[in-house]
Amino acid sequence: MSGVDNSGGDVEKRPALDSDGPEAVPAASNVNERALLRKLDLRLLPAVGILYLLSFLDRSNVGNAKLEGLTKDLDMTGNEYLTGLTLYFIGYVIFEIPCNIILKRTSPRMWLPTLTIAWGIVATLLGVVHNMAGFFVARLFLGITESGLFPGVVYYFSMWYKRRERQYRISLFFAAAALAGSFGGILAYGIGFMRVVWDKGWHWIFILEGLATIVVAFAAYFFIYNYPNTAGFLSEDERVFIQNRLAADSDATHDEAFTWNNVNKAFRDPKCWLYSLSFHTMSLPLYTYSLFIPTIISSLGYTAAKAQLLTIPPYAFAFITTLAVAILSERLKQRALFIIGSALFAAVGYIILLSNTHPTTRPGVSYLGTFFAAGGIYPATALVLSWSAVNVSGQTKRAVAGAMQISIGNLGAVMGTQLYRANDGPRYIVGHSVALAYLVANVAVSGTLYYLLRKENKKRDAIKPETQNIGYQEDWTGDEDPGWRFQY
Repeated sequence: MSGVDNSGGDVEKRPALDSDGPEAVPAASNVNERALLRKLDLRLLPAVGILYLLSFLDRSNVGNAKLEGLTKDLDMTGNEYLTGLTLYFIGYVIFEIPCNIILKRTSPRMWLPTLTIAWGIVATLLGVVHNMAGFFVARLFLGITESGLFPGVVYYFSMWYKRRERQYRISLFFAAAALAGSFGGILAYGIGFMRVVWDKGWHWIFILEGLATIVVAFAAYFFIYNYPNTAGFLSEDERVFIQNRLAADSDATHDEAFTWNNVNKAFRDPKCWLYSLSFHTMSLPLYTYSLFIPTIISSLGYTAAKAQLLTIPPYAFAFITTLAVAILSERLKQRALFIIGSALFAAVGYIILLSNTHPTTRPGVSYLGTFFAAGGIYPATALVLSWSAVNVSGQTKRAVAGAMQISIGNLGAVMGTQLYRANDGPRYIVGHSVALAYLVANVAVSGTLYYLLRKENKKRDAIKPETQNIGYQEDWTGDEDPGWRFQY
């Protein structure tokens, strides 16, 4: 395969892709690289970050709505409510890979805002459902319509940033999930008092937040860009500079045609399954936390309104730890060790929750546990989700691997939605115990990946020099190329 950029120009072959080696220097240019990166960050990160904030808000606000009387008004039992949560993730898992294939065959500017409009409509309609069947259908379609955003954005970043730059940007992007939790608590507290038409404020939680999503989605057609070769905010020199720096680092500028063989490469690679398992072991703690934290705090003896407010500080702490860990991980060029450390930090939170045998008389102890849980879950998840984005090469393979990671990962969330049953409160021993076990499993999976990736890099380092720096040649095989180095 020859390296050809998206604008049709030839790209020079470059030396081995070593994550820890010296950076390739683009051709002489008057472009300031630091200034250009800041420009890209300001144009790209807020745009997709807002969409993901809305996505996470629209999927997790059901926990806030439950405190405002959702289950009572729809005459649902606790188990039926959990079924509705499960249906969301079934739709999410099934449609993630097809959504990323569609993105590869269309464009981000068309696909991402269209998805956002679709889930915004569904999220709004959740506010007017009047029975359990309507709730089930709406949650299923919310999962289907939201399924393409996160894996799509991870792939999108890979077409703009060098490998070593993606993990930090993905972590910043994922930090919007923690921010959504804080906003969700504030909004639910205020919206919960709206009883203009209905006796319960939960209707307005869905309607107002869903309508906000639709409005932002229409604007997104104007502030989401496609790829560097067509972005109007870049000068011609900046476009050439980006193409050169990406060509020297990864496959982002390669004009790769879509083939089903490239799709199958992801399924045949054991590492892609391990990346998926790494997220699987984080998704259960992530989504059980985001969906049930209002209920967990409320069960400690707080009123619904106060419980909504008390969800804000743990999410704010998670936002801070996600940014801090992302910065440290980037500077020290370590992924697995920070994932393991964050997972263990979250595990301490669940140990605190489980060890408090009198949560209603000592609510502060359990509340402290929620800080540890959030402060470890969110940074670990951010790093896990960026891992395949920086290590999988081949555009189609990377797009499929990203969707595959989140699809398989969210099977953990499917199971997690059934763990926090109403009669298990306030200690929720089953839910907390399984979340703790999953965090320990994540440590094991991440440790295994660390060992395998490091071993593979050492094996490739031992290859004869004349075959080590082969670059992108006609027989280049993506991340199977002897010159490719994995980041661990």
